[in-house]
Amino acid sequence: MAKKNKLVMPFLKWVGGKRQLMTEIEPLLPNRISTYYEPFLGGGALFLHMQPKKAVVNDYNAELINVYETIRDDVDALIEHLAIHENDSEYFYQIRALDRQEGFDELSKIERASRVIYLNKTCFNGLYRVNSSGEFNTPFGRYKNPNIINETVLQAVSGYLRNNKITLRSGDFEETVKGARKGSFVYLDPPYDPVSKSSNFTGYVQGGFSDNEQIRLRNTCINLDEKGVKFLLSNSATAFMKDLYKDFEIIEVGASRSINSVGSKRGEVKEILVRNY
Repeated sequence: MAKKNKLVMPFLKWVGGKRQLMTEIEPLLPNRISTYYEPFLGGGALFLHMQPKKAVVNDYNAELINVYETIRDDVDALIEHLAIHENDSEYFYQIRALDRQEGFDELSKIERASRVIYLNKTCFNGLYRVNSSGEFNTPFGRYKNPNIINETVLQAVSGYLRNNKITLRSGDFEETVKGARKGSFVYLDPPYDPVSKSSNFTGYVQGGFSDNEQIRLRNTCINLDEKGVKFLLSNSATAFMKDLYKDFEIIEVGASRSINSVGSKRGEVKEILVRNY
């Protein structure tokens, strides 16, 4: 393994971010990985922690993938653009409303990436959430001085993405892992099966992630296993998930959940890690 850059870390707060599970996940990783695959990238905690030399990473959220591409291709211009934002409620709602207005498609990649980072750093609880039409709908967070421009981290992530063979995609998870071969490793962190139907956090993927999608994902895992590809998957420890993955090794872990509008409801949630090796 090449020496890892400690400054390469997640630059967005993301629902279900894996930072708090990292100590549980790390000992379970394979020693050798030819190509790293991650079909549900989100904030990229494990990806940016491992810093693989060769990777194929994907997220259904095209706005998010645009942020990664912009950091890779044009980080200086992005940092410059982030400096124009104001930590002010009226300004926040103007920027938030851009995706509901004519001309959103005409914004440059830099303007769009800057918008996502700004909204993520200033919205309530740092929760990236879209409604059924795919519009960002989290309210203003009223933080005293949010760290909108974390320049050292953005520069470090940019250098990592540029200097390694990293393919960024925005599409379907099944499509993303088609190229995985023996020696590859796939980390799957899909929208979690809701523990109760009200705690449904699938709001950050337009169209949600239904039971049928969870079953299709399990079938994708069976295909990977048959090809001799190692995978590790995280999800909530529901009866449905445990049943779906009963043919693989299931490890129960506790993870603290910081994103909940009710303070008392934050805390430990049981999660499972599933692997085939």
